[in-house]
Amino acid sequence: MLSKNLIQELTRIIGKENIRTDEEDLICYSYDATNQKFLPDAVVFPKNADEISLILKLANKEGFPVVPRGAGSGFSGGSLPVEGGVVVSLERMNKILTIDTDNLIAEVEPGVVTGEFQWAVEDLGLFYPPDPSSLKFCTIGGNVAECAGGPRAVKYGVTKDYVLGLEIVLPTGEIINTGAQTLKGVVGYDLTRLMVGSEGTLGIVTKIILKLLPLPEATKTMFAIFTDMRDAAETVSKIISSKIIPSTLEFMDRDSIKCVEDYSYIGLPYNVDALLLIEVDGDKELVENQAEAIKKICLDNGAKEIRIAVDKKEAKKLWQLRRAISPALAKLKPNKINEDIVVPRSKIQDAIIGVREIAKKHNLINANFGHAGDGNIHVNIMIDKSDKAEFLRAEKAIREIFELVLGFGGTISGEHGIGISKMPYIGMELSRSAIDVMKKIKQVLDPNEILNPGKIFPRI
Repeated sequence: MLSKNLIQELTRIIGKENIRTDEEDLICYSYDATNQKFLPDAVVFPKNADEISLILKLANKEGFPVVPRGAGSGFSGGSLPVEGGVVVSLERMNKILTIDTDNLIAEVEPGVVTGEFQWAVEDLGLFYPPDPSSLKFCTIGGNVAECAGGPRAVKYGVTKDYVLGLEIVLPTGEIINTGAQTLKGVVGYDLTRLMVGSEGTLGIVTKIILKLLPLPEATKTMFAIFTDMRDAAETVSKIISSKIIPSTLEFMDRDSIKCVEDYSYIGLPYNVDALLLIEVDGDKELVENQAEAIKKICLDNGAKEIRIAVDKKEAKKLWQLRRAISPALAKLKPNKINEDIVVPRSKIQDAIIGVREIAKKHNLINANFGHAGDGNIHVNIMIDKSDKAEFLRAEKAIREIFELVLGFGGTISGEHGIGISKMPYIGMELSRSAIDVMKKIKQVLDPNEILNPGKIFPRI
Protein backbone atom coordinates (compact mmCIF):
# COMPACT_ATOMS: atom_id res chain seq x y z
CA MET A 1 0.00 0.00 0.00
CA LEU A 2 1.40 3.37 -1.01
CA SER A 3 1.48 6.03 1.67
CA LYS A 4 -0.45 9.28 1.38
CA ASN A 5 2.83 11.13 0.94
CA LEU A 6 3.84 8.91 -2.01
CA ILE A 7 0.46 9.45 -3.67
CA GLN A 8 0.99 13.18 -3.27
CA GLU A 9 4.48 12.92 -4.82
CA LEU A 10 3.11 10.97 -7.78
CA THR A 11 0.32 13.53 -8.17
CA ARG A 12 2.88 16.32 -8.23
CA ILE A 13 4.78 14.54 -11.04
CA ILE A 14 1.83 13.48 -13.15
CA GLY A 15 -0.98 15.91 -12.32
CA LYS A 16 -4.16 15.23 -10.35
CA GLU A 17 -6.14 14.35 -13.47
CA ASN A 18 -3.62 11.65 -14.48
CA ILE A 19 -3.60 9.41 -11.40
CA ARG A 20 -6.19 6.93 -10.19
CA THR A 21 -6.39 5.34 -6.73
CA ASP A 22 -10.09 4.46 -6.38
CA GLU A 23 -10.71 0.71 -6.34
CA GLU A 24 -13.18 0.78 -9.23
CA ASP A 25 -10.51 2.41 -11.41
CA LEU A 26 -7.73 0.10 -10.20
CA ILE A 27 -9.76 -2.99 -11.09
CA CYS A 28 -9.67 -1.96 -14.77
CA TYR A 29 -5.85 -2.26 -14.71
CA SER A 30 -5.65 -5.42 -12.58
CA TYR A 31 -6.03 -8.06 -15.31
CA ASP A 32 -5.07 -9.03 -18.87
CA ALA A 33 -6.13 -11.74 -21.34
CA THR A 34 -5.10 -14.45 -18.85
CA ASN A 35 -8.02 -13.29 -16.64
CA GLN A 36 -5.78 -13.35 -13.57
CA LYS A 37 -6.24 -10.32 -11.31
CA PHE A 38 -3.75 -8.38 -9.17
CA LEU A 39 -4.85 -4.99 -7.84
CA PRO A 40 -2.31 -2.15 -8.13
CA ASP A 41 -2.04 0.61 -5.53
CA ALA A 42 -2.26 3.35 -8.16
CA VAL A 43 -2.43 3.86 -11.91
CA VAL A 44 -0.71 6.80 -13.60
CA PHE A 45 -1.01 8.13 -17.14
CA PRO A 46 2.22 9.89 -18.19
CA LYS A 47 2.52 11.96 -21.36
CA ASN A 48 6.28 11.73 -21.94
CA ALA A 49 9.57 10.06 -21.01
CA ASP A 50 10.47 12.78 -18.49
CA GLU A 51 7.42 12.02 -16.34
CA ILE A 52 8.16 8.30 -16.46
CA SER A 53 11.76 9.01 -15.48
CA LEU A 54 10.64 10.92 -12.39
CA ILE A 55 8.24 8.14 -11.42
CA LEU A 56 10.99 5.51 -11.67
CA LYS A 57 13.46 7.62 -9.70
CA LEU A 58 10.85 8.00 -6.96
CA ALA A 59 10.19 4.25 -7.06
CA ASN A 60 13.89 3.47 -6.59
CA LYS A 61 14.08 5.90 -3.71
CA GLU A 62 10.96 4.60 -1.94
CA GLY A 63 11.03 0.95 -3.04
CA PHE A 64 7.66 0.42 -4.74
CA PRO A 65 7.14 -1.64 -7.92
CA VAL A 66 6.36 -0.04 -11.29
CA VAL A 67 4.57 -2.03 -13.99
CA PRO A 68 4.27 -0.71 -17.59
CA ARG A 69 1.02 -1.46 -19.42
CA GLY A 70 -0.23 -1.13 -22.97
CA ALA A 71 -3.71 -2.44 -23.77
CA GLY A 72 -3.57 -5.42 -21.40
CA SER A 73 -4.15 -7.89 -24.24
CA GLY A 74 -1.23 -10.20 -23.40
CA PHE A 75 -1.66 -13.94 -22.78
CA SER A 76 1.19 -14.47 -20.31
CA GLY A 77 0.51 -11.98 -17.50
CA GLY A 78 3.37 -9.66 -18.45
CA SER A 79 1.48 -6.47 -17.56
CA LEU A 80 -0.02 -7.69 -14.27
CA PRO A 81 0.96 -5.87 -11.05
CA VAL A 82 1.67 -9.11 -9.20
CA GLU A 83 3.37 -7.26 -6.33
CA GLY A 84 1.10 -4.24 -6.30
CA GLY A 85 2.70 -0.83 -6.75
CA VAL A 86 2.10 1.60 -9.59
CA VAL A 87 0.85 0.69 -13.05
CA VAL A 88 2.21 3.07 -15.69
CA SER A 89 -0.43 3.08 -18.43
CA LEU A 90 0.96 4.34 -21.74
CA GLU A 91 -2.43 4.99 -23.34
CA ARG A 92 -1.96 8.79 -23.40
CA MET A 93 1.27 8.40 -25.38
CA ASN A 94 -0.58 7.48 -28.57
CA LYS A 95 0.76 9.72 -31.32
CA ILE A 96 2.11 8.71 -34.72
CA LEU A 97 4.95 11.24 -34.71
CA THR A 98 6.22 10.88 -38.28
CA ILE A 99 5.75 8.71 -41.36
CA ASP A 100 8.73 9.21 -43.68
CA THR A 101 7.68 8.07 -47.17
CA ASP A 102 11.15 8.78 -48.59
CA ASN A 103 13.08 6.58 -46.18
CA LEU A 104 10.25 4.11 -45.40
CA ILE A 105 10.35 4.60 -41.63
CA ALA A 106 7.97 5.88 -38.99
CA GLU A 107 8.31 7.11 -35.42
CA VAL A 108 5.50 6.37 -32.99
CA GLU A 109 4.68 6.52 -29.31
CA PRO A 110 4.02 3.23 -27.50
CA GLY A 111 0.27 3.74 -27.05
CA VAL A 112 -0.47 3.76 -30.78
CA VAL A 113 -2.94 0.97 -31.63
CA THR A 114 -1.31 -1.46 -34.06
CA GLY A 115 -4.24 -1.67 -36.48
CA GLU A 116 -4.66 2.11 -36.61
CA PHE A 117 -0.97 2.47 -37.44
CA GLN A 118 -1.26 -0.12 -40.20
CA TRP A 119 -4.21 1.71 -41.75
CA ALA A 120 -2.41 5.06 -41.52
CA VAL A 121 0.65 3.83 -43.42
CA GLU A 122 -1.43 1.92 -45.96
CA ASP A 123 -3.21 5.18 -46.84
CA LEU A 124 0.23 6.35 -47.99
CA GLY A 125 0.95 3.20 -50.00
CA LEU A 126 3.16 1.69 -47.28
CA PHE A 127 3.01 -1.51 -45.27
CA TYR A 128 3.70 -2.52 -41.65
CA PRO A 129 3.47 -6.35 -41.65
CA PRO A 130 3.32 -7.50 -37.97
CA ASP A 131 -0.35 -8.37 -37.39
CA PRO A 132 -1.15 -9.94 -34.01
CA SER A 133 -4.74 -11.16 -33.76
CA SER A 134 -5.50 -8.38 -31.26
CA LEU A 135 -4.33 -5.66 -33.70
CA LYS A 136 -7.58 -3.69 -33.41
CA PHE A 137 -6.82 -2.86 -29.78
CA CYS A 138 -3.26 -3.94 -28.88
CA THR A 139 -0.55 -1.28 -28.94
CA ILE A 140 2.83 -0.99 -30.62
CA GLY A 141 4.52 -0.64 -27.24
CA GLY A 142 3.00 -3.91 -26.05
CA ASN A 143 4.00 -5.55 -29.34
CA VAL A 144 7.59 -4.42 -28.73
CA ALA A 145 7.54 -5.70 -25.15
CA GLU A 146 6.37 -9.16 -26.25
CA CYS A 147 7.93 -9.24 -29.74
CA ALA A 148 4.48 -9.92 -31.17
CA GLY A 149 4.06 -11.93 -34.34
CA GLY A 150 0.91 -12.87 -36.20
CA PRO A 151 -0.19 -14.70 -39.35
CA ARG A 152 2.13 -12.74 -41.69
CA ALA A 153 5.26 -13.78 -39.78
CA VAL A 154 5.92 -16.70 -42.15
CA LYS A 155 6.87 -14.25 -44.93
CA TYR A 156 7.58 -10.98 -43.18
CA GLY A 157 8.89 -11.82 -39.72
CA VAL A 158 7.88 -10.45 -36.33
CA THR A 159 8.03 -7.13 -34.47
CA LYS A 160 11.78 -7.28 -33.80
CA ASP A 161 12.42 -7.34 -37.56
CA TYR A 162 10.86 -3.86 -37.90
CA VAL A 163 12.19 -2.01 -34.86
CA LEU A 164 15.14 0.17 -35.87
CA GLY A 165 15.49 2.22 -32.70
CA LEU A 166 13.94 3.06 -29.36
CA GLU A 167 13.71 5.76 -26.73
CA ILE A 168 13.74 3.95 -23.39
CA VAL A 169 13.46 4.94 -19.75
CA LEU A 170 15.67 2.55 -17.81
CA PRO A 171 14.47 1.10 -14.48
CA THR A 172 16.63 3.58 -12.57
CA GLY A 173 15.17 6.55 -14.46
CA GLU A 174 17.84 7.34 -17.05
CA ILE A 175 16.58 8.02 -20.58
CA ILE A 176 18.55 6.47 -23.45
CA ASN A 177 18.18 6.09 -27.21
CA THR A 178 19.11 2.91 -29.04
CA GLY A 179 19.52 2.10 -32.72
CA ALA A 180 19.11 4.67 -35.49
CA GLN A 181 16.90 5.77 -38.37
CA THR A 182 18.95 3.62 -40.74
CA LEU A 183 18.71 -0.02 -41.78
CA LYS A 184 22.36 -0.60 -40.88
CA GLY A 185 24.15 0.22 -37.65
CA VAL A 186 26.67 -1.73 -35.56
CA VAL A 187 27.88 0.86 -33.04
CA GLY A 188 28.15 -0.90 -29.69
CA TYR A 189 25.91 -3.66 -28.37
CA ASP A 190 22.49 -4.08 -29.93
CA LEU A 191 20.41 -2.71 -27.07
CA THR A 192 17.38 -2.39 -29.34
CA ARG A 193 17.18 -6.16 -29.83
CA LEU A 194 17.78 -6.66 -26.10
CA MET A 195 14.76 -4.53 -25.24
CA VAL A 196 12.39 -6.01 -27.84
CA GLY A 197 10.76 -9.01 -26.20
CA SER A 198 12.02 -8.17 -22.69
CA GLU A 199 8.41 -7.97 -21.47
CA GLY A 200 8.75 -4.58 -19.81
CA THR A 201 11.35 -5.81 -17.33
CA LEU A 202 14.41 -3.91 -18.61
CA GLY A 203 12.96 -0.52 -19.50
CA ILE A 204 9.83 1.39 -20.51
CA VAL A 205 9.72 2.16 -24.22
CA THR A 206 8.56 5.71 -24.95
CA LYS A 207 9.31 6.08 -28.68
CA ILE A 208 9.75 3.53 -31.45
CA ILE A 209 11.36 3.89 -34.88
CA LEU A 210 9.82 1.36 -37.27
CA LYS A 211 10.82 0.08 -40.68
CA LEU A 212 8.12 0.12 -43.35
CA LEU A 213 7.73 -1.67 -46.69
CA PRO A 214 5.95 -0.77 -49.92
CA LEU A 215 2.33 -1.93 -49.86
CA PRO A 216 1.90 -5.09 -51.98
CA GLU A 217 0.00 -4.45 -55.20
CA ALA A 218 -2.35 -7.44 -54.86
CA THR A 219 -3.46 -10.11 -52.40
CA LYS A 220 -5.19 -13.44 -52.96
CA THR A 221 -6.87 -15.39 -50.15
CA MET A 222 -8.00 -19.02 -50.19
CA PHE A 223 -8.68 -21.97 -47.95
CA ALA A 224 -8.31 -25.70 -48.42
CA ILE A 225 -10.08 -28.44 -46.46
CA PHE A 226 -8.47 -31.82 -45.71
CA THR A 227 -9.85 -35.06 -44.30
CA ASP A 228 -6.45 -35.95 -42.83
CA MET A 229 -4.17 -33.67 -40.81
CA ARG A 230 -1.14 -35.45 -42.30
CA ASP A 231 -2.17 -34.34 -45.79
CA ALA A 232 -2.54 -30.75 -44.59
CA ALA A 233 0.88 -30.83 -42.93
CA GLU A 234 2.45 -32.33 -46.05
CA THR A 235 0.82 -29.57 -48.11
CA VAL A 236 2.45 -26.93 -45.91
CA SER A 237 5.87 -28.49 -46.50
CA LYS A 238 5.24 -28.79 -50.24
CA ILE A 239 4.16 -25.14 -50.54
CA ILE A 240 7.30 -23.91 -48.79
CA SER A 241 9.61 -26.28 -50.70
CA SER A 242 8.09 -25.06 -53.99
CA LYS A 243 9.82 -21.73 -53.27
CA ILE A 244 6.50 -19.97 -52.68
CA ILE A 245 6.39 -18.10 -49.38
CA PRO A 246 2.77 -17.16 -48.63
CA SER A 247 2.14 -14.01 -46.65
CA THR A 248 0.00 -16.17 -44.35
CA LEU A 249 -0.38 -19.92 -43.96
CA GLU A 250 -2.80 -20.65 -41.12
CA PHE A 251 -4.36 -23.91 -40.00
CA MET A 252 -7.31 -25.09 -37.92
CA ASP A 253 -7.72 -28.63 -36.64
CA ARG A 254 -10.99 -30.61 -36.60
CA ASP A 255 -12.03 -29.42 -33.14
CA SER A 256 -11.46 -25.76 -34.04
CA ILE A 257 -13.41 -26.23 -37.27
CA LYS A 258 -16.34 -27.83 -35.44
CA CYS A 259 -16.36 -25.03 -32.84
CA VAL A 260 -16.40 -22.33 -35.51
CA GLU A 261 -19.21 -24.03 -37.44
CA ASP A 262 -21.31 -24.53 -34.30
CA TYR A 263 -20.71 -20.87 -33.41
CA SER A 264 -21.09 -19.17 -36.82
CA TYR A 265 -22.96 -21.63 -39.09
CA ILE A 266 -20.64 -20.75 -41.97
CA GLY A 267 -21.16 -24.02 -43.82
CA LEU A 268 -17.99 -25.96 -42.95
CA PRO A 269 -18.22 -29.75 -43.11
CA TYR A 270 -17.79 -31.72 -39.87
CA ASN A 271 -16.07 -34.74 -41.40
CA VAL A 272 -12.73 -33.00 -41.95
CA ASP A 273 -9.49 -33.02 -40.01
CA ALA A 274 -7.83 -29.75 -40.97
CA LEU A 275 -8.28 -26.46 -42.79
CA LEU A 276 -5.53 -24.30 -44.27
CA LEU A 277 -6.12 -20.56 -44.75
CA ILE A 278 -3.57 -19.26 -47.25
CA GLU A 279 -2.78 -15.79 -48.54
CA VAL A 280 -0.24 -14.64 -51.10
CA ASP A 281 0.66 -11.04 -51.93
CA GLY A 282 2.89 -9.07 -54.29
CA ASP A 283 2.68 -8.08 -57.96
CA LYS A 284 -0.73 -8.89 -59.44
CA GLU A 285 0.51 -11.33 -62.09
CA LEU A 286 2.80 -13.10 -59.63
CA VAL A 287 -0.01 -13.44 -57.09
CA GLU A 288 -2.32 -15.04 -59.65
CA ASN A 289 0.37 -17.53 -60.66
CA GLN A 290 1.23 -18.39 -57.05
CA ALA A 291 -2.42 -18.87 -56.13
CA GLU A 292 -2.87 -21.35 -58.99
CA ALA A 293 0.33 -23.17 -58.04
CA ILE A 294 -0.80 -23.46 -54.40
CA LYS A 295 -4.23 -24.69 -55.50
CA LYS A 296 -2.58 -27.48 -57.49
CA ILE A 297 -0.32 -28.43 -54.56
CA CYS A 298 -3.35 -28.64 -52.26
CA LEU A 299 -5.30 -30.82 -54.70
CA ASP A 300 -2.29 -33.06 -55.35
CA ASN A 301 -1.96 -33.62 -51.61
CA GLY A 302 -5.53 -34.61 -50.86
CA ALA A 303 -7.48 -31.38 -50.38
CA LYS A 304 -11.21 -32.15 -50.35
CA GLU A 305 -12.29 -28.61 -51.18
CA ILE A 306 -10.64 -25.30 -52.12
CA ARG A 307 -12.21 -21.85 -52.08
CA ILE A 308 -10.47 -18.80 -53.54
CA ALA A 309 -11.79 -15.35 -52.68
CA VAL A 310 -12.71 -13.30 -55.74
CA ASP A 311 -12.50 -9.92 -53.99
CA LYS A 312 -11.67 -8.21 -50.68
CA LYS A 313 -15.18 -8.74 -49.35
CA GLU A 314 -14.97 -12.49 -49.83
CA ALA A 315 -11.41 -12.56 -48.45
CA LYS A 316 -12.67 -10.84 -45.31
CA LYS A 317 -15.33 -13.53 -45.01
CA LEU A 318 -12.71 -16.26 -45.21
CA TRP A 319 -10.66 -14.55 -42.48
CA GLN A 320 -13.75 -14.54 -40.27
CA LEU A 321 -13.27 -18.31 -40.03
CA ARG A 322 -9.91 -17.84 -38.36
CA ARG A 323 -10.96 -14.95 -36.15
CA ALA A 324 -14.08 -16.73 -34.94
CA ILE A 325 -12.06 -19.46 -33.20
CA SER A 326 -11.47 -17.75 -29.85
CA PRO A 327 -15.08 -16.73 -29.17
CA ALA A 328 -16.25 -20.11 -30.48
CA LEU A 329 -14.07 -22.03 -28.04
CA ALA A 330 -15.81 -20.34 -25.11
CA LYS A 331 -18.86 -22.51 -25.84
CA LEU A 332 -16.89 -25.62 -24.90
CA LYS A 333 -15.76 -24.57 -21.42
CA PRO A 334 -15.69 -21.24 -19.56
CA ASN A 335 -11.89 -21.09 -19.32
CA LYS A 336 -8.93 -21.98 -21.49
CA ILE A 337 -5.20 -22.45 -21.12
CA ASN A 338 -3.75 -20.98 -24.30
CA GLU A 339 -0.19 -22.00 -25.17
CA ASP A 340 1.74 -20.87 -28.26
CA ILE A 341 4.22 -23.65 -28.89
CA VAL A 342 6.47 -23.73 -31.97
CA VAL A 343 7.93 -26.77 -33.71
CA PRO A 344 9.82 -27.23 -37.00
CA ARG A 345 7.27 -27.19 -39.84
CA SER A 346 7.98 -30.84 -40.63
CA LYS A 347 6.88 -31.77 -37.10
CA ILE A 348 3.49 -30.02 -37.09
CA GLN A 349 1.48 -33.19 -37.66
CA ASP A 350 3.47 -35.12 -35.03
CA ALA A 351 3.03 -32.28 -32.54
CA ILE A 352 -0.73 -32.04 -33.05
CA ILE A 353 -1.17 -35.81 -32.83
CA GLY A 354 0.94 -35.81 -29.67
CA VAL A 355 -1.04 -32.96 -28.12
CA ARG A 356 -4.31 -34.73 -28.88
CA GLU A 357 -3.04 -37.93 -27.24
CA ILE A 358 -1.93 -36.04 -24.13
CA ALA A 359 -5.30 -34.28 -23.86
CA LYS A 360 -7.14 -37.58 -24.28
CA LYS A 361 -4.92 -39.23 -21.65
CA HIS A 362 -5.89 -36.56 -19.12
CA ASN A 363 -9.56 -36.47 -20.18
CA LEU A 364 -9.36 -32.87 -21.41
CA ILE A 365 -10.98 -30.98 -24.27
CA ASN A 366 -8.40 -29.64 -26.72
CA ALA A 367 -8.49 -27.54 -29.91
CA ASN A 368 -5.51 -26.41 -31.98
CA PHE A 369 -4.98 -23.70 -34.56
CA GLY A 370 -2.25 -21.31 -35.54
CA HIS A 371 0.47 -20.36 -37.96
CA ALA A 372 1.38 -23.47 -39.94
CA GLY A 373 3.82 -21.52 -42.08
CA ASP A 374 6.23 -21.04 -39.18
CA GLY A 375 5.24 -24.03 -37.02
CA ASN A 376 3.50 -21.90 -34.38
CA ILE A 377 0.61 -23.88 -32.87
CA HIS A 378 -1.89 -22.31 -30.47
CA VAL A 379 -2.81 -25.17 -28.15
CA ASN A 380 -6.05 -24.56 -26.27
CA ILE A 381 -6.91 -26.73 -23.29
CA MET A 382 -10.51 -25.98 -22.38
CA ILE A 383 -11.33 -26.23 -18.68
CA ASP A 384 -13.57 -25.01 -15.89
CA LYS A 385 -11.26 -23.48 -13.29
CA SER A 386 -13.82 -24.13 -10.57
CA ASP A 387 -13.15 -27.85 -11.15
CA LYS A 388 -9.88 -28.19 -9.23
CA ALA A 389 -9.27 -31.78 -10.34
CA GLU A 390 -9.63 -30.78 -13.99
CA PHE A 391 -7.31 -27.82 -13.49
CA LEU A 392 -4.62 -30.07 -11.99
CA ARG A 393 -4.96 -32.50 -14.90
CA ALA A 394 -4.54 -29.56 -17.30
CA GLU A 395 -1.35 -28.45 -15.55
CA LYS A 396 0.11 -31.95 -15.92
CA ALA A 397 -0.90 -31.99 -19.58
CA ILE A 398 0.78 -28.64 -20.27
CA ARG A 399 4.08 -29.87 -18.85
CA GLU A 400 3.88 -33.01 -20.99
CA ILE A 401 3.06 -30.91 -24.07
CA PHE A 402 6.12 -28.74 -23.43
CA GLU A 403 8.28 -31.86 -23.08
CA LEU A 404 6.91 -33.09 -26.40
CA VAL A 405 7.64 -29.78 -28.13
CA LEU A 406 11.18 -29.49 -26.78
CA GLY A 407 11.81 -33.08 -27.90
CA PHE A 408 11.03 -31.93 -31.45
CA GLY A 409 13.56 -29.08 -31.16
CA GLY A 410 10.83 -26.49 -30.63
CA THR A 411 10.12 -23.76 -28.10
CA ILE A 412 7.44 -23.29 -25.43
CA SER A 413 6.56 -19.75 -26.54
CA GLY A 414 6.60 -18.27 -30.02
CA GLU A 415 4.93 -14.89 -29.46
CA HIS A 416 3.15 -14.68 -26.10
CA GLY A 417 6.22 -14.39 -23.90
CA ILE A 418 6.86 -15.91 -20.47
CA GLY A 419 5.36 -13.41 -18.00
CA ILE A 420 4.00 -15.35 -15.07
CA SER A 421 2.04 -18.07 -16.86
CA LYS A 422 5.09 -19.83 -18.36
CA MET A 423 7.51 -18.87 -15.60
CA PRO A 424 7.39 -22.32 -13.91
CA TYR A 425 8.50 -23.94 -17.18
CA ILE A 426 11.33 -21.68 -18.36
CA GLY A 427 13.95 -24.04 -16.92
CA MET A 428 12.69 -26.80 -19.23
CA GLU A 429 14.01 -24.88 -22.23
CA LEU A 430 16.83 -22.68 -20.93
CA SER A 431 19.88 -23.92 -19.05
CA ARG A 432 20.68 -22.64 -15.59
CA SER A 433 23.70 -20.81 -17.02
CA ALA A 434 21.59 -19.05 -19.65
CA ILE A 435 19.03 -18.00 -17.04
CA ASP A 436 21.81 -16.73 -14.77
CA VAL A 437 23.18 -14.53 -17.58
CA MET A 438 19.71 -13.05 -18.14
CA LYS A 439 19.26 -12.44 -14.41
CA LYS A 440 22.60 -10.62 -14.31
CA ILE A 441 21.48 -8.32 -17.14
CA LYS A 442 18.30 -7.59 -15.19
CA GLN A 443 20.29 -6.92 -12.02
CA VAL A 444 22.63 -4.46 -13.75
CA LEU A 445 19.77 -2.46 -15.28
CA ASP A 446 17.37 -2.79 -12.35
CA PRO A 447 19.43 -3.20 -9.17
CA ASN A 448 16.47 -2.56 -6.87
CA GLU A 449 14.04 -4.85 -8.77
CA ILE A 450 11.63 -1.98 -9.28
CA LEU A 451 10.47 -2.54 -12.86
CA ASN A 452 7.86 -5.25 -13.48
CA PRO A 453 9.09 -7.58 -10.73
CA GLY A 454 7.99 -11.21 -10.45
CA LYS A 455 8.08 -11.90 -14.19
CA ILE A 456 9.95 -14.40 -16.40
CA PHE A 457 12.33 -15.85 -13.79
CA PRO A 458 11.21 -17.85 -10.71
CA ARG A 459 12.67 -16.50 -7.49
CA ILE A 460 14.58 -19.49 -6.12
